Amino acid sequence: MPFTASQAVVRQTERWFVRRGTPTMIEGYGFVDHVLPRMLPSLTFVALASLAWLVPLGSAGSGRWILLGGVTVVAVIVWGVVSLFVRRLPRFSRTTAVLVLATYAAMPVAVPLMQLAVDGAVTPPGGRAVGLLGFVIFFVAVFVATLLATTYGLGTLVRRAVRHSVFDLRNSVHLLGRALPALLFVTIFLFFTGELWQAMNRLPWWRVSLVVVLFGAITVLAAAARLRDEIGRVEQDLSPPTLLAACEGTPLAGVPVERLAPDGHLQATPLTGRQSRNLLLMLATRQLVQAAVVGLALFAFFLALGLLMVTPETAHQWIGEKPVSAALLPMLPAAMLRNATLFAAFGSMYFAVTSMTDADHRQQFFAPIIDEVERALAVHAVYLAVRETEPASGRTRHPVP
Repeated sequence: MPFTASQAVVRQTERWFVRRGTPTMIEGYGFVDHVLPRMLPSLTFVALASLAWLVPLGSAGSGRWILLGGVTVVAVIVWGVVSLFVRRLPRFSRTTAVLVLATYAAMPVAVPLMQLAVDGAVTPPGGRAVGLLGFVIFFVAVFVATLLATTYGLGTLVRRAVRHSVFDLRNSVHLLGRALPALLFVTIFLFFTGELWQAMNRLPWWRVSLVVVLFGAITVLAAAARLRDEIGRVEQDLSPPTLLAACEGTPLAGVPVERLAPDGHLQATPLTGRQSRNLLLMLATRQLVQAAVVGLALFAFFLALGLLMVTPETAHQWIGEKPVSAALLPMLPAAMLRNATLFAAFGSMYFAVTSMTDADHRQQFFAPIIDEVERALAVHAVYLAVRETEPASGRTRHPVP
């Protein structure tokens, strides 16, 4: 007797993809059916919070802060209610989608017009530097950021990565104990280079930040190269034992995989570009958060090392002039903080790349991350096979609240 899947199993599996931060694995993943409903709470919050524009910031008295607080409380409450509503709403019709988008698009113009009607003049918060054009640009930027984050499940991926780092303290201590000695061997002697202290004394923080971003980009590129190899390896091993192990603990746990793959192997379906980017984001967030743990430890170490060994006289001699004091910590030279930041970023990148290439480090630090990617790919293969067994009338897009 052929196996026939229920629509409930398919929908639950799609929700599982959303909770794991891989929503693009849903077949027929679209903006109206899947993305816009999950964007609605954030868009509603921004639209209501924009009513703060109507509060005259230049007015005196505590009434201003009461109004701002009231707008914030109302926006948060409505955000929570809409979130619950969206979870119960199966899908958006085309008319509803147009209404939501039109309402959001009208807010950047409607709010200043309301202020004009009330006050007789448009005086945006922050003075003339922030005008109507800036208000519109802000709304567009929020929409684009929310769209990208919702499409690829960025918020869920970051939360899962941070939760893994926070709650797995034992692994974090083990990670630092294994990673720091090798990193310090590579970087510690460069920390006492006078030319580097001279450069860091003059280098502004925005340039240092760009260097940190550059190191992060290298980490992402290395993860992208490794991800291609991992996808190819998983697609070659879609045997029933592998698929059963991957589906354990998911809505597909009770599915008879052997009946879906009578020849002993499921046919791999090529991933779309959006799905590949989603998996890359999944891998990159875990790698970057894990590298950030190492980076914070390195920053603390180099800062302590500088305080113990680099006296003000030594810093003056290396730099050739009186060191510039840090803005937030005037008792510390800015060059010391910038050096610590630079070496922490370099050490984090070195650790992330090494954990993907070195056999010993890969087993300790990279394998748990890639296991999640492999599981998502295996569950996706079973999900597609199960979805094909649905009755013809049930093969429709299944929106995920």
